[in-house]
Amino acid sequence: MRRWLKGVLPDPRVILQSRWLGMFGTLLKDPNLWHLNRRSAAGGVAVGLFMMYMPPFGQVFMAAAAAIKLRVNLPIAASLVWLTNPLTIPPMYYTAYAIGAWLLGQHIHTFELDFWLDWHNWLGVLGPLALGCVICACAAAAIGYFTVQFLWRRSLRREIAARKRRYADAPVNTPSSKRQT
Repeated sequence: MRRWLKGVLPDPRVILQSRWLGMFGTLLKDPNLWHLNRRSAAGGVAVGLFMMYMPPFGQVFMAAAAAIKLRVNLPIAASLVWLTNPLTIPPMYYTAYAIGAWLLGQHIHTFELDFWLDWHNWLGVLGPLALGCVICACAAAAIGYFTVQFLWRRSLRREIAARKRRYADAPVNTPSSKRQT
């Protein structure tokens, strides 16, 4: 799992040169932000998936700030917020709105373009949307965190089992098996 992640993640130098993250200055020098272990990767996934449901402006900045504060993998956290894009935002935020409206006991408006483009309706939508975004963010973060923990542990168990098989298949050099000269 670690090898795959190293191949997929952006180079730390690219992130350090980002104008958006440059304001963090020496905080980016913390080696824990760049380590790739189970805790750091799972935390980075959780932060990235949580911030993915926050308002679409400044998500990378918020993910970087949270990753620095929680000392989890910064490249993973910053990369995952890019799951929200112009194609994924409408279904994600509509689902969040529907969950929030359902929890608040409000009528859930269908996805009619005329309703959503009329700014007069936005105030009635903001409450359910905010509640739904927080709930979806927490759920996505928890699912992501525990999924990475599970996959990392499964990968580790497979590596240990393969190592045990290699050791069991290896010839044993005992003093009695050596040739007498």
